[in-house]
Amino acid sequence: MNFTVITLFPEMVLNLAKFGVVGRAIENKLASLGVLNPRDFSNDPNRRIDDRPYGGGPGMVMQYEPLQKTIQKAKDHASKDKNSTSRVICLSAQGKPLQHADVMRLSAYEDLILLAGRYEGIDERLIEAEVDEEISIGDAVVSGGELPAMMLLDALIRHIPGALGHDESAHQDSFVDGLLDCPHYTRPESINDRSVPEVLLGGDHKAIQKWREKQALGRTFFRRPDLIEKLFLSEEQKALLQEYIQEHQN
Repeated sequence: MNFTVITLFPEMVLNLAKFGVVGRAIENKLASLGVLNPRDFSNDPNRRIDDRPYGGGPGMVMQYEPLQKTIQKAKDHASKDKNSTSRVICLSAQGKPLQHADVMRLSAYEDLILLAGRYEGIDERLIEAEVDEEISIGDAVVSGGELPAMMLLDALIRHIPGALGHDESAHQDSFVDGLLDCPHYTRPESINDRSVPEVLLGGDHKAIQKWREKQALGRTFFRRPDLIEKLFLSEEQKALLQEYIQEHQN
């Protein structure tokens, strides 16, 4: 998978990409990352890429022309592979909140161009003409789109075969089956009067799987009831959830 991040702070993106799963995937050539700075495509002597908003108001707005040229450069690079599929995504607080289903949908693209906005926003005509979709990481405003872009990139790279130490890890994450993940434990067995649940120590894999499913159902019910409402639960799952509720209401 090939990523191009359009950003005023290329070093910020490249530094973030050096670590963990993302860094290893790029080093092992499972994914590639390029950065383009809109200032390099500005006709202004001072490399300016923003101006005051029409209608007045605070802040500055990123201009159409340098961004359009930058996006076109990214598209030209992607189109060298005639069979590649690319998509332009703007990271924006006004976008659709990112869901696991979006990650799986976007993972089908060979090339993703991620536009990290700054200042008060981007000229709306650029969004209309060049952007395929706007995505939000959450209902909060941050100073720029770089961190959201890297969060999206990280979520996508996790699903590239070979990117994780164990390929099953991605299939057991929260949201994969519509539920939050179950709790996890490691050594020591007991610490500060808190012990690992006994079922995890017995080696009965069927019982362990049942316990984990019950925990995932219950945790989702209490923390994200909106997710539970979307699911069609089997009779067995309903029974497990009811057990969890009774255990935690006593």
